[in-house]
Amino acid sequence: MGKLDGYKVDLKGMSSDTVSYRWQADNDFFSAVQGPEIKHGLLDVALRVKQTSGAYELDFQLKGEVEVACDRCLEPMSQPIDAQSTLKVVMGDDFADDGEVVTIPEKDGTINVAWNIYEFAALQIPLRHVHDECELPPSNSPEEERTEAFHREGLDGAESATDPRWDELKKIVKNSK
Repeated sequence: MGKLDGYKVDLKGMSSDTVSYRWQADNDFFSAVQGPEIKHGLLDVALRVKQTSGAYELDFQLKGEVEVACDRCLEPMSQPIDAQSTLKVVMGDDFADDGEVVTIPEKDGTINVAWNIYEFAALQIPLRHVHDECELPPSNSPEEERTEAFHREGLDGAESATDPRWDELKKIVKNSK
């Protein structure tokens, strides 16, 4: 049994017209899915499956937080997720996904919604995600301290630390005027 087998929904064996599922997508879920955007997080997932004439409507509700890398400092940051999405599923001969309708083989009658949960969460992450200014991690790295010291020294002693060859060229320019 795979790590994501718990996210299989048996559409063919539904006992009533509406069935509900609840999961918690945690760090183990995100590592099993192996998606590029989200590696860690904790989401409460509610799924309501409603059978209609010839199709199934899967209504997802996701609520929680995921961890993504800040675009500015690359440190992990928390991104809240609050999403509602609907997926339409029909039975057919072979698996197909045209973006609006997912067709699953009628002989199987099940769909694993783990990747759909991941995608719905990833779609909630803004294109640009950065910490608020007050949430930026402190910059205490030795490289940053050396760079700041270099800039301070360069601004304070800019005239005294010039190359003597440039001083001679400046004299030539002043004499030519």
